[in-house]
Amino acid sequence: MDEEEAYFEDAFEDTATGTPLSAIAEAFEELSALVSSSGSFDDLRLKPFCDACSLVSILFGCLGIAFKFAEMEYVSKVRDLTEASKRYATLNSILDFDVKNDSVRTPGSLSRNLRRVRQGLDLIRVIFQNFPSSDECSLKEAASTAYAKVCAPYHTWPVRTAVSAGMCALPTREQLLLRLNETDKSAGKEMRRYINASLPVIEYIDKLYISRNISLDW
Repeated sequence: MDEEEAYFEDAFEDTATGTPLSAIAEAFEELSALVSSSGSFDDLRLKPFCDACSLVSILFGCLGIAFKFAEMEYVSKVRDLTEASKRYATLNSILDFDVKNDSVRTPGSLSRNLRRVRQGLDLIRVIFQNFPSSDECSLKEAASTAYAKVCAPYHTWPVRTAVSAGMCALPTREQLLLRLNETDKSAGKEMRRYINASLPVIEYIDKLYISRNISLDW
């Protein structure tokens, strides 16, 4: 078992008291409440953020080879941020460090890692938006549309080509629901919870960059 698989298994074990989707939705509802409260908007702690993000790795694993690149990148970035939480208390603090050292966009910097994790959260959010609780939209359609909107503009042509080819290997809607231990109805409910809860967190992260005059087009 490699490091990515081990990390995936650790995250999956954290959902033992419920389905993966319900655990993810609950974790992001807690984060959303934090960033929306007046006393803590500017001070989201890094460790609980990483704990919630680690659960999302389960979803990338369930999507199969088409999103293997995303799973590997996402897991490695979350792991780096988790390790950094031993030194930095908040998301603000890691950006402050990189701004001071002019390393925000440097490959491997924590600010760059945070940007990529944020992209992963948004990718799942848009997939869920395109995956209603009905048979009107296939997983391939939902994932292709989400990838084109969220990730493709920032990926090289070889990566985009590989993802496009891998879309044919996505599980069916029924296979995905089975892997997540959900029905159409229950999955729709949990997906809506994540959509609503993750957006304030994503917007919060964007504001951290914007407040430091860092553009979001990377």
